[in-house]
Amino acid sequence: MKTQGFEEPRLARFIFSDPRMAVVWLLIRIYVGWQWLAAGFGKMRSPVWTGNQAGTAMAGFVNGALQKSTGANIAVQGFYAGFLQMFVLPHTAVWSYAITYGEILVGLGLIAGLFTGIAAFFGGLLNANYLLAGTVSTNPLLFILATWLVLAWRVAGLIGLDRWALPAVGVPGQAGRLFKREQPAAANLSSSAHQGSQPRPEFES
Repeated sequence: MKTQGFEEPRLARFIFSDPRMAVVWLLIRIYVGWQWLAAGFGKMRSPVWTGNQAGTAMAGFVNGALQKSTGANIAVQGFYAGFLQMFVLPHTAVWSYAITYGEILVGLGLIAGLFTGIAAFFGGLLNANYLLAGTVSTNPLLFILATWLVLAWRVAGLIGLDRWALPAVGVPGQAGRLFKREQPAAANLSSSAHQGSQPRPEFES
């Protein structure tokens, strides 16, 4: 017996797939993108993030998060504290540059509407990491909006570069114009000749 899933509700299709919602997603994109772009540029101009003292601010952030993993009021879970201690703290300068330019790229992608779903996914991933590190601020709101943008990837960048980029490069299950392969004419003729040499099947009347 073949299992059938549930049909997507009409309201969900309208919100996340209808081109008429593109204007709403444009406003959300600009807001979320500007938050990331401003944060990234702020870090890029700071010497403790990307200058001659790169990694200093990141080390302070990680050590602050590790302090929240112990005590009476634990805000950082043990598994994430272990990740910070083993993989982030020894390489704070590398992570400092990666986060700075990652925030800038996410911001530019969302504002320009270029690969909006991918940009929103990585923005949400940054938000999730900040939340796991015990930093609240605007991260819950930005994480929710990023999740919605991922769900609306078909139309979220329609008023943007995705209008041309997605049809060109393609999406999962649908090849874009740049990657479609046309069969050579010789191969087509050979295939036609081969099919013509085969006996035609007899159909029952």
